[in-house]
Amino acid sequence: AQNGYAVTCGQVTSNILPCVVYLHNGGPVTAHCCDGVRAIVNAAARSIVDIRTTCYCLKSAADSFKSINENNAASLPRKCGINLPFKIRASFNCA
Repeated sequence: AQNGYAVTCGQVTSNILPCVVYLHNGGPVTAHCCDGVRAIVNAAARSIVDIRTTCYCLKSAADSFKSINENNAASLPRKCGINLPFKIRASFNCA
């Protein structure tokens, strides 16, 4: 990776953890959750490899957190004021 930066699944998971309650149940989105989402988006923005890694990490995190509400996942970036060029879905193809 360039400049020694590379996204790891550990980082992605720890950034998304504050959002798990929202992803399951909806309700208010915490500032801590939005900070995590922002960190994920900023890290992924560095390279196509980082974007792919982030995507795979999010998918595996979603699998391990079973029963995530897809509508909540899809609305999360917007609730945090982050504009993503794609919708977040479990069926998303990372390639």
